[in-house]
Amino acid sequence: MATARQSELGDFLRSRRQKLTPKLTGTQAGRRRRTPGLRREEVAELAGIGVDWYIRLEQGRSVSPSATTIDALARALRLSKAEHAHLRALAKDGDRRPFATETVPPAIRRVVESLNQPAYVTGRRWDVLAWNAAAEDVFAFGRLPEDERNTLMYVLTNPKSRQLFGANWPEEARRIVTQFRRTHDLWPGDPAFLDLQARLRRGCPEFDGWWGTHDVSVSVAGRKVLSHPKRGRLTFEYATFQANDDPELKLIIYTEIR
Repeated sequence: MATARQSELGDFLRSRRQKLTPKLTGTQAGRRRRTPGLRREEVAELAGIGVDWYIRLEQGRSVSPSATTIDALARALRLSKAEHAHLRALAKDGDRRPFATETVPPAIRRVVESLNQPAYVTGRRWDVLAWNAAAEDVFAFGRLPEDERNTLMYVLTNPKSRQLFGANWPEEARRIVTQFRRTHDLWPGDPAFLDLQARLRRGCPEFDGWWGTHDVSVSVAGRKVLSHPKRGRLTFEYATFQANDDPELKLIIYTEIR
């Protein structure tokens, strides 16, 4: 699992490097470039580290960068705040326990069920673990097979999701992939995450293209416009909350805007 995580770190660095240009970083263009982005030696120079050492990082070899080096690479690669945080997380020693589906504490479950607005709880792999009647009315999680009650599976592979999100589906689907990538990279090689990735690849033709960019983003509050088959156009504001009982549990609450 450690080797897989180092490989994800290398892939992430490479993907960010390939998105940069000499013009963006003030680097001399020099000789003709056969591949997009900066060269490895240019990134190493910008970060103030050795070229061979940086190459080892990109190759996913056993290297343990310091926090100072990670911050220097983030500046050199012009990383966003979310990308910088992701790079830091990848550089740390990860949780090597095999993934296991979480259990929602009864108190949290009762809170969710008592809410009048749509609400549900997800775990590390974005499995939908608990939801209320209002969420069932909108998303119909209870009608899905248990192994398909997953936010990624729902949005990317369920035909009804494309209808529900309508013209906004491509934007919503790509956004959720970039958010999930931050979680996935911390569990590389884990069978549960590999299985989910394989199922997404089979069920969503667009998934491979989005996944290959290695883009990452954070989950923030926002607004969604849905086309409900019975209730018509619905507009919601949504926000996500972390559970103190288990920080891996996330509570998502929707408030309808009329």
